[in-house]
Amino acid sequence: MAGVVLETLSNKKLLILSFSLAIILTVFFLIGGIVAPSPNSVMDTLTVKCYDKDNGWHLNNMKPFTPRGKDSCKYIDSFNDEEIELKKIDANEIVFSQLLPLPKEGIDLDMSRWFQNLIAVMDVNVEYDEDNPYPENNKPEMLIEAKLFYRDKEDDESDWKLLAESSEQRTLDCTIEPERRRKGNLYTCELISLFELGSVHYDYYLINIRLPIDPRNTMNRIGKLADMHVIAIFQNGGFTKVWFSMKTVLFPMVLVVLVWFWRRVQTQGRSTNLTERTIFALGIILSIMNCPIEWLTLAVNMPYMMLLNDIRDGAFYAMLLSFWIIFVGEHMMDQVDRNRLMAYWKHLTVVILGCLALFIFEMCERGRQLVNPFFSIWSSEIGGAAAFGFIITAGIAACIYFLFLCYLVFRVFRNISLKRTSLLHMSTLRRKYYSGLIFRFKFLMIVTLLCAALTVIFFIIGQLSEGQWKWGDIDVSLEYTSAFLTGVYGMWNVYVIAILCLYAPSHKKFTTETDDTDTNSREEEVQLTQLPSEASTLTSFITKQSAD
Repeated sequence: MAGVVLETLSNKKLLILSFSLAIILTVFFLIGGIVAPSPNSVMDTLTVKCYDKDNGWHLNNMKPFTPRGKDSCKYIDSFNDEEIELKKIDANEIVFSQLLPLPKEGIDLDMSRWFQNLIAVMDVNVEYDEDNPYPENNKPEMLIEAKLFYRDKEDDESDWKLLAESSEQRTLDCTIEPERRRKGNLYTCELISLFELGSVHYDYYLINIRLPIDPRNTMNRIGKLADMHVIAIFQNGGFTKVWFSMKTVLFPMVLVVLVWFWRRVQTQGRSTNLTERTIFALGIILSIMNCPIEWLTLAVNMPYMMLLNDIRDGAFYAMLLSFWIIFVGEHMMDQVDRNRLMAYWKHLTVVILGCLALFIFEMCERGRQLVNPFFSIWSSEIGGAAAFGFIITAGIAACIYFLFLCYLVFRVFRNISLKRTSLLHMSTLRRKYYSGLIFRFKFLMIVTLLCAALTVIFFIIGQLSEGQWKWGDIDVSLEYTSAFLTGVYGMWNVYVIAILCLYAPSHKKFTTETDDTDTNSREEEVQLTQLPSEASTLTSFITKQSAD
């Protein structure tokens, strides 16, 4: 690639550009660490046990049971209450109800559209009782009949509208230590996924859950049920505002640099090469990911936004990983194989297949949740094992990719070292020029590896953080801080902007530091301008088969 800005930019200007981008990147990390709150908030709520005297436990006959406010249900304090014995209340007449959000300090709160998404999981409390034992030998299957209602502040308190309903089966996995096997002690049970919403468009949500017992089978024979908690996880509104603001600022910035880059390429009067096309495609995909269409969720109900964001993120991952392979490969391959996309078909096929697998997984999970928010691929033993295995496989594949990229960079550095001997046969001027290019290129490659390492870490932690509420391990604690989120996102943008700027075609040919007060600068500029263009760029120097 002849005459790019990286090769012709003076040391002074390059230093200014580097420091500017480094300061911008630092600001992104500081925004997440100082300005933005935690990415997610968790609301642990104890459900109210409403008494359904009509025994309308069939799903189609369920009506809203509200735990507080107008038309609140008649509730039972505990399953040890005398009322249960007197009225012979059975499990089919109990509705576990919860209204989100909970009041705070006596003030009724409401959900905000800034929350963006809502995930709910159940924490079932099973009490040890020899007379009504939990079947420890076999993990019991629970039949859950659930309904999700909604209303806005303008609606009447009793005007609940049905959002979703479903009858789902979940596996209840509980354990207890031998020394705690006494009546009244609770089992340690894994969390159970309940529902996932891709938008929080309404002010209040009402959850009704019933665990019916059908005398014809053994479903819901889970031992003595003490209580049920519903844990709600949603994106913090303060973090959402920071995130939207970042995307709003970065979108036009990257777009302007992208247009400038492509106009520079078009003014060269030649066909574009593979590196230029790949950089341009990377800028386009990043711009699509940066496009702040999330602002529309504040006015329009867009339950598919989580799926759409996952698709955009996946496309960027695919393009970024492909770009690194091509970018490094173009500086390693010989003149025959360079500038041909088919020369990388093996590596790109693996990347595309991996991202396609991610897309299929997302469609199986969040695609189905657009129709049924209560659906979860983790609900069955086979589905949970497959999903968990997929996360592990994706993490291993990401690590292998990074190691492979390190291997490619090592080969490039080795090729450079082998060809540095040809510098000894050059004039002092040419040797100084090529030495400077090699240093700049090596530094850029090291930055690329650092960016790749943080991207792999970001991807793995993201997969584990999303799955920790679904595979049921309450003890899992992953620190997914705002600083890391905003920092990595800012790093992607800074890196792509740097690549667009540094690998844009230069209007200058090959000049030295004209800004420096060197008596020989004019003479050196003339001499460097007269260097053969086909042997002047670093790429040509690395890939050239014979010494200059």
